[in-house]
Amino acid sequence: MLGVIQLSRRLENMHRLQIPITVLLLLVTSLAAKAEGDLTEESMNPLSTVISLPFENNTLFNLGPSNSTTNVLNIKPIFPVDMGEWNLINRVIVPLAYAQGQDQLVDDDFSWGSGNPGSFGIGSASGLGDITYQGFITPDKSARVAWGIGGSLVLPTHTKARFGSDKWSAGPAVVAFAPVGNWILGGIVQNIWSFAGDKDVADVNVFSAQLVINYKLKNRWYLTSSPLITANWESEKSNRWTIPLGGGIGRLFKLEKMVLAVDVGAYYNVESPRFANDWYSQILVNFLFPKKR
Repeated sequence: MLGVIQLSRRLENMHRLQIPITVLLLLVTSLAAKAEGDLTEESMNPLSTVISLPFENNTLFNLGPSNSTTNVLNIKPIFPVDMGEWNLINRVIVPLAYAQGQDQLVDDDFSWGSGNPGSFGIGSASGLGDITYQGFITPDKSARVAWGIGGSLVLPTHTKARFGSDKWSAGPAVVAFAPVGNWILGGIVQNIWSFAGDKDVADVNVFSAQLVINYKLKNRWYLTSSPLITANWESEKSNRWTIPLGGGIGRLFKLEKMVLAVDVGAYYNVESPRFANDWYSQILVNFLFPKKR
């Protein structure tokens, strides 16, 4: 009887997790019918001077001591500022999370999307995670390799303890992207350290590398892989790295006043800390607003 109740609860929670995914898919379906026209490589370059609004939905499976499921919707607006010979690329990451409950309360080194150690709590919860700001200075010149240097600032804005750290964190970051034939290769590398916050909370010292690999196919389709590799330097060596492998497929659409990019993929963690998720699925819906020429 207990097993039936647990199964019923899991099915109910999975239904809740599917809501944001279903909404995104319905939105994509309604907009895709209007797709037309050719698209430029500029729409695929995150350092281009194009305002964009990505919605990245990650569903994490087999997470925590109870192998539960967590859904994190990252809202990641990007807005450039023209400074003459240079551009300032501003990027904000706002994580909204829903987590299934655990059978026991456990503090651990598992890293949420912002790179801060979190905790697992009893009972389901939803709320805001730690907001991240990234700023990059990049040359306002056409070059084969687009690059930028800057930094990241992580604010302790979480509404539940399991969704972030009570520390303020910051650190340097670099980004580079380049087209190579049908390939678009690049990534964002950073390391953040805590510099303020609750003294009773563990320090933050986290490395992350967001790789991006796109291969352009015909009719605006493309293959994509964007694994987020992290290392928590405050953890033991055996419990430090998260290394996902995987990828997916996407398509670009030209709408009346914007460009829409849609990716669907899945990743498996070949290396991960204790209690981290085994794998996760990802849906990305990115609205880009090119400048009028």
